[in-house]
Amino acid sequence: MNTVQESNKSIVTRFNKEFIEQGNVQAFEEIVATGFVNRSAATLNIPAGREGIKDYIVEVLHKALSDVKVEIFDQIAEGDTVVTRKAISGIQVGVFLNNPPTHQRITMHCIDIVKLKDGKYVEHWRYGQVIC
Repeated sequence: MNTVQESNKSIVTRFNKEFIEQGNVQAFEEIVATGFVNRSAATLNIPAGREGIKDYIVEVLHKALSDVKVEIFDQIAEGDTVVTRKAISGIQVGVFLNNPPTHQRITMHCIDIVKLKDGKYVEHWRYGQVIC
């Protein structure tokens, strides 16, 4: 049986694999609501709306890292919220977090909390650390 929680977990997985990992902007446009708010935007020094996170992934992450991979370890869903423990990694080929290119793989371990409404991201919180 396909529950709302299972569907929401699938949407979050799609966002991570298609948008974050592959840089597919069309997936972003389909998944993120117009009124989306990134509650962790200040930690990345980006605007809290949908354009802030889109630009960060496309213009910062994918320009600084090649071979971006997202590995999802755990997902827990309750109501309209999905919590994901994951790692984002890539080869640092550009400036990232004010550090010059190292040409080494870096990994960011994250816990994301995403609230969805009608199958779209409406709010996001992120907690994480970078391991170089």
